[in-house]
Amino acid sequence: MTGPRRDRQARAVRLGPRSVAALVLVSAVGVAGFGWPFLAPPDASLNAHAQDAPWLFAGLLVLLVAVVAATISESGLGPKAVAMLGVLAAVGAALRPIGAGTAGLEPMFFLMVLSGRVLGPGFGFVLGSVTMFASALLTGGVGPWMPFQMLSMGWFTMGAGLLPFPDRLRGRPELLMLAAYGFLAAFAYGTVMNLAGWTFMNTLASNIAFDPDASIPDNLARFLAYCLATSLGWDGGRAAVTVVLTLALGTPVLKALRRATRRAAFETPVTFEKATG
Repeated sequence: MTGPRRDRQARAVRLGPRSVAALVLVSAVGVAGFGWPFLAPPDASLNAHAQDAPWLFAGLLVLLVAVVAATISESGLGPKAVAMLGVLAAVGAALRPIGAGTAGLEPMFFLMVLSGRVLGPGFGFVLGSVTMFASALLTGGVGPWMPFQMLSMGWFTMGAGLLPFPDRLRGRPELLMLAAYGFLAAFAYGTVMNLAGWTFMNTLASNIAFDPDASIPDNLARFLAYCLATSLGWDGGRAAVTVVLTLALGTPVLKALRRATRRAAFETPVTFEKATG
């Protein structure tokens, strides 16, 4: 006699070939979109239109939507899994306006870290992107910076899903690892997002603004000065809030997410085994 048995270690989203290809493409375009001031030589014609370039990369929004669509369709997510994606995105979007970005008080980042850890890198990228999109609609933050925010948050959440030992590490060591990742990734998120707005600053602060005629080392020094002058406090606040919330609320939130994942039956295979006795 046989009976069904479900593997309790379920994965939220398994990236297929089309999903991986779409993610690589959007990431490559994103790297070019964020890093074009350092990728183009000083005498490149692109730098003659330095102020227009960030607007051109608003086309990232289309590619991000393609990644979301490919991941959902190819992974075969059931209605419960899609509903969970919507719920977590809605919760994350609702958390963002709580601090209104004041001094970096943004509690949504800790939820993205924990969600990415439990649900995997594929679901993490989709969740991060969709959450930022919903947040922009909720707060009226729609603009040329939105696709950059979606991409950065997708990377942020996906990174948590790529952390080691997802099935074995539990308890305090796991929380410490997630807190350390959240701390470093919060600064990385702020630094990457600075690249999206840095080139707009040339008329406001010439000594730290992007100079299309300067060398790459000179522009790198300007960019570092820009980060220190404009966002270090916000990034530090974001990192601190993420660490505190992860350590304080991480255990119950991780348990709730893992329980919800099992109930949603994310790609959980059904196996049959002989009954004993």
